[in-house]
Amino acid sequence: MATVDPGLRPEMVQREGREAFERLRTYSIIAVQAGVAAGLSWFIASDVLHNPQALFAPAASIGTVAAALGNRIRRAAELIAGVILGVAAGQLIIFAIGTGPIQIAVIVAFAISSVAVIRGGGAVMVHAGSTAVLLGTLTAQQSHLAVARTVNALIGGATAIAVALLILPANPVRVVHRSAGPSLDVFARALTAVAEALDRREVQQADDALQRLIAVEQERDKTIEMVAAAGEIALLSPWRWRRLGILRRYQRASEHLQSAYSNSRELAHWVVSAVRLREPVPAGLSASIEHLGQAVRLLHRDFVAGREPDLARARAQQAIEEVNQACAEEIGFCEMVLISRLRLAISDVLQASGLPKAEANQQAGLAADSS
Repeated sequence: MATVDPGLRPEMVQREGREAFERLRTYSIIAVQAGVAAGLSWFIASDVLHNPQALFAPAASIGTVAAALGNRIRRAAELIAGVILGVAAGQLIIFAIGTGPIQIAVIVAFAISSVAVIRGGGAVMVHAGSTAVLLGTLTAQQSHLAVARTVNALIGGATAIAVALLILPANPVRVVHRSAGPSLDVFARALTAVAEALDRREVQQADDALQRLIAVEQERDKTIEMVAAAGEIALLSPWRWRRLGILRRYQRASEHLQSAYSNSRELAHWVVSAVRLREPVPAGLSASIEHLGQAVRLLHRDFVAGREPDLARARAQQAIEEVNQACAEEIGFCEMVLISRLRLAISDVLQASGLPKAEANQQAGLAADSS
């Protein structure tokens, strides 16, 4: 009889289920785009143009679509460049020394070396190498298949771009909401947990909140990538141009929010130290941290809705007032560093809302040269 892992708590199962569902919602558009692009490219290559090696057209379209939500044009260019380099290298070697196992090794090495010379990436190397292998196994009578593969690469790449940007473009605001939204929500809730731990003087709770902030920060590269992908869609798809203003604001805010992650993590670290050392903590400090988290959550909602982030700024300014009141009381060394990080994080959120750096620093009570 199967036993249930005692470490697999119901809340863990629910969390994993929610995360899996969010991943499915985020990437389902890629699955649909890949399917449509594969079918359409096969139809063009096989039924319309009657090309040999038609299977490579849908393979190329899938490689272009499924690589990521963004960088589709670069991905298609890399694929086509790799095929062309593989064809050129293969034809040159075959003309000189014929075909065979040794020739395959020479062709692949030469093709990948050619890519390295022009500073091509890993994707270009893969396509150049695979094309070179194909050519190395062909007889002289089959050499026309090299041209067919190049044409099919063009068909697959072009079809993928058409599907991704013209036929079924993703909603860039929805992409940002589904990718950045959950991480920002976890970030805000982790700040709430930090505030509660400081208020209750609970070391374990503070440390747990710190670990959550560390985990959220590790996801920031993925969030940046998804925001960039959404910006590319809004820029290149005519049907999504009206979303471009919102996405540009979010892209500008993204850099400041990453800094807010880092400063909040350091803030949580000093909260753990302050609670562990039982230093005196001003009453308003935990409220300020809580309102910083609320400002982050409101900022994301305002951006997605296309509103001016006045509520987020007001909540951040409330956090500043509470910090200033806390500084009027007796504080220890840990609280001094904590307050410094808190001011930096508040300034980051104000800058993410669109305020200039100098104004945000001034409101947060930082020196003019603070970063």
